[in-house]
Amino acid sequence: MWLVPLIICLHFHWWRFIIFWSIFTAITGSIIYKATREPLDGRTPRLVYKWFLFIYKLSYGLGILGYAVIMLTLFGFNLLLLIQPQTSMDAGLMCLFYGLYTGVLTRDIAEVCADKMAFKIGYYSKNGLPSRQLESDVCAVCGNRLLVLNNEDAIIEKTYKLNCEHSFHEFCIRGWCIVGKKQTCPYCKEKVDLKRMFPSPWDRPHVLYGNLLDWVRYLVAWQPVIIMLVQGINWLLGLE
Repeated sequence: MWLVPLIICLHFHWWRFIIFWSIFTAITGSIIYKATREPLDGRTPRLVYKWFLFIYKLSYGLGILGYAVIMLTLFGFNLLLLIQPQTSMDAGLMCLFYGLYTGVLTRDIAEVCADKMAFKIGYYSKNGLPSRQLESDVCAVCGNRLLVLNNEDAIIEKTYKLNCEHSFHEFCIRGWCIVGKKQTCPYCKEKVDLKRMFPSPWDRPHVLYGNLLDWVRYLVAWQPVIIMLVQGINWLLGLE
């Protein structure tokens, strides 16, 4: 999904997407480099989650905007602003495409980065036990202490405790679950109760949007197989 749209746009000379793709790739590439280099800087996990969370929210906003513009165009509201239907529909489809494309792509990249960073920090392991013992005052996602020292002052960041009694920086664990597509504790792998983590009605659409992006991803990934299967059935039934 990263290269195929670029190849198509290069063929048809769609420069708007090519410029967008180049900027997005350059910034995301530098983020991936920071997340995969060794040794891992203590500030890198937060930087990675901030970038991908920003892109996730941008994707969410573009998707909602594109859908709203399309629906308003179908109901003729564009005529009130003296905008041609073709123009407003193109704008809506463009916003929807950019939103879904960046959302699907960054969720996959963020998941890989989250795995690599957590494995390097040592409090997470896909299989078996972690390589480090988690202390009660350490966030297993970023590896930093829950109590942040600022010169001689101590600043306690907002934290969140899971049902398994492990505590994390709220920003880190939200990034782990939403951006990194994880629904288990980074340390003990107990399932996270997302409804409890996101009690506000304003937060739940972000979780639903993440599920939508996963559905779009699977649809795009399996589309060639589905097309071949349908063509094969048509050939067997003599419907061609």
